[in-house]
Amino acid sequence: MQTSIYKQFWKYAIPTVAAMLVNGLYQVVDGIFIGRYVGAEGLAGINVSWPVIGSILGIGMLVGVGTGALASIKQGEQKESEAKSILATGLVLLAVLAPIVATILFLFSDSFLLWQGATGRIYELGTQYLHILIYACVFSLGSIAVPFLLRNDGSPNLATILMIIGAIINIVLDYIFIAWLGWELRGAAIATAIAQFVVTLLGVGYFFSSKASMRLTFSDMRIQFAVVPQIVVIGASSFFMYAYGSMMVALHNNLFADYGDALLIGAYAILGYIVTVYYLVVEGIANGMQPLVSYNHGARNTDNIRKLLKVAMGSAVLGGIAFVVLLNLFPREFVSVFNSSDEQLIENAIIGVRLHMFAMFLDGFLVVAGAYYQSVNKGSKAMFVTIGNMLIQLPFLLIMPKLMGVPGIWIAYPLSNIALSVVVMWMLWRDTKKIILAPDQPVSVH
Repeated sequence: MQTSIYKQFWKYAIPTVAAMLVNGLYQVVDGIFIGRYVGAEGLAGINVSWPVIGSILGIGMLVGVGTGALASIKQGEQKESEAKSILATGLVLLAVLAPIVATILFLFSDSFLLWQGATGRIYELGTQYLHILIYACVFSLGSIAVPFLLRNDGSPNLATILMIIGAIINIVLDYIFIAWLGWELRGAAIATAIAQFVVTLLGVGYFFSSKASMRLTFSDMRIQFAVVPQIVVIGASSFFMYAYGSMMVALHNNLFADYGDALLIGAYAILGYIVTVYYLVVEGIANGMQPLVSYNHGARNTDNIRKLLKVAMGSAVLGGIAFVVLLNLFPREFVSVFNSSDEQLIENAIIGVRLHMFAMFLDGFLVVAGAYYQSVNKGSKAMFVTIGNMLIQLPFLLIMPKLMGVPGIWIAYPLSNIALSVVVMWMLWRDTKKIILAPDQPVSVH
């Protein structure tokens, strides 16, 4: 008997959510140790570093998501050799991109810190973190891309195990380097780099083992240049999601420095870590949905696609609503995880929770919508979801602080999320209505 599509979804989604949450511990555990052992300046230092790190992760996502989705589509079409060739192309592409990315970031990262308002101690802490992770950028790229490739090879549990191994290494080394040796943000960066190295090495090694469905040999490791544009088109919205996130963090940091002080950047960093927990859950749901939707798109099974979209969207949005309610009931408890001694920092973060995060569940809607369009090879619509978020948020960020000061900075993001979600809801309904009304027809690939 064929396994229910809902069971297949949870088989992929649960380990993928677990993997994303565990992977997120790289960032969140860094934040807890830094907030408790370095303080508000440390949180501000890591927050001004994040836009640069985010751009590295975005490139890893582009290659991982684009390669994984394209390989899954080929497997659904029963074209195994093409799927393997796409996988090899993605891995070689990561290795080629790493030194280019590292060089660009090395040349411009210091200027970027200064633009965000980082001065004195915050600038010093930010450069500590960045300069190490720039050198380790190949492992940052690999650690974000490899789990996508493993899931698309039918090994979601292995992806989760690798993430858990990396997270444990990261937590242990964070304690040694930050709490025990007092290496501040330099220690956090070294701990993250070592953990990412292990995840990348083990993940890539899997594809050369007999366990892999798309098993590779060293002779396979070459770029099929005709495939690269397709990888880029499918994965581009994931890159822009990270690039957009990075740009928004940088712009918020700049505005908080202009309208307030470093303490506000530290409070904004705490909110960033809290949002990360929810965002990783919805990314996990979306990424758990993606291989199944891509496969069913290749197999022309539109009824399964409809069911997958429904269960993924419901899980992401309802989970988000529950999280928003919890945050507003217990804001101090959430904030105090990162710092329980600086009362002014805590108060600023609580105000941020109230004003900045009330529409957070709409992030879940937008992430799943973008992943759906990627999965059915509609890269341009996935890109619209991401770029639309950026373009709509910018005017709010320019206007609201002038009208309301610091509260205007906090509230710009939820207002823009509401505006974009209305447009994407209409677009998604129009597209999926065709699937619902004609479940036996092929999905359009425009």
